[in-house]
Amino acid sequence: MNKTVKWTLVGVVGVGLAVVLGLRTFKPHVNEDLKDEVVKQPQAPKQGRALNVQAVVLDRVLLADELFVSGNVIPDEEVDLAFETSGKITEIFFQEGAYVHKGDLLAKINDEPQQAELRKQEAQLKLFQDRMYRQNALLEKEAVSEEAFQEAQANLAALHAEIDRVKANIAQRELRAPFDGVLGLRQVSPGSYVSSTTPIVKLTKMNPLKIEFSVPERYSNVLKAGARLNFTVEGDLAERAAKVYATDSHVDMETRTFTVRALYDNSDGTLFPGRYVNVNLLTREYPDAIAVPGEAIVSEMGQDKVFLYKGGKAQSVVITKGMRNEALVQVVQGLEVGDTVITTGTMQLREGQKVVLDGVKQIEN
Repeated sequence: MNKTVKWTLVGVVGVGLAVVLGLRTFKPHVNEDLKDEVVKQPQAPKQGRALNVQAVVLDRVLLADELFVSGNVIPDEEVDLAFETSGKITEIFFQEGAYVHKGDLLAKINDEPQQAELRKQEAQLKLFQDRMYRQNALLEKEAVSEEAFQEAQANLAALHAEIDRVKANIAQRELRAPFDGVLGLRQVSPGSYVSSTTPIVKLTKMNPLKIEFSVPERYSNVLKAGARLNFTVEGDLAERAAKVYATDSHVDMETRTFTVRALYDNSDGTLFPGRYVNVNLLTREYPDAIAVPGEAIVSEMGQDKVFLYKGGKAQSVVITKGMRNEALVQVVQGLEVGDTVITTGTMQLREGQKVVLDGVKQIEN
């Protein structure tokens, strides 16, 4: 064997030994942080492992559709009082902030010319009445013509009309309360010259008061006269009751809301117009509803379902929802009284999975 062949064999053997030794001594490098992460990853629960859950037993309950909105207190009636004609104020009879009754005289402007005219007309009244009576007596005796009697009768009627006209002019110079209420602050003083556009004082009817608020348009066909509501005043947690008496004739196209007004009996006078209120409105009641807690419902593929506890296993049921409040959702189809509905762990449940009940509650209103 020549030298070239010998050296080739030696080289091959050496390379082979190096590869063998390298494979024995090589250890792959593993990142310790990643190793820990792999270990820490949660493993999917085994199908046969039972899941501890809580549940509720269904019964029929009173379910109320409540609406919470804000509103304002407005007066039942309110007006800025003013005279019907111009003139100088001669007398003011009211006190600011006082309660007045309908028809009370509050102020007067100068009416001396009208009073003098009234006295003149009333003095002539007796004369015209006597003249008609005489003409009537003569007519019965056929001593005068019927035309003469009718003329006397017409003159008396004209005088009565003239007296009524003068009294109406005097009434225009008197400022009277159009309804019972509380007066505001006076805007004029005696001696002031006023016109029909000069405000004298504001009159507000305080009992009852109106609660005005707006609701979403979907309630436009629900709220009717007679519906009851509760409200609280800003800064006062005491609940007050009111009753809806009227709704607007249309929905506001900009806000898409529907305006509602209710009456509040303010006989104690503790509430004032202009206050901000929080309204709790009961729009509908379902006295025999079946309902489940909102957390029990799972939505998948456009369907709503719940899991029932059946013989130690979870069984899914597709349901149809109705109205909901803060805690419960009405179920109009899919469940019956006495069903046990699982309320916890619903995202981990699978059809037929074993479950263990940690606690069972009764549905409450």
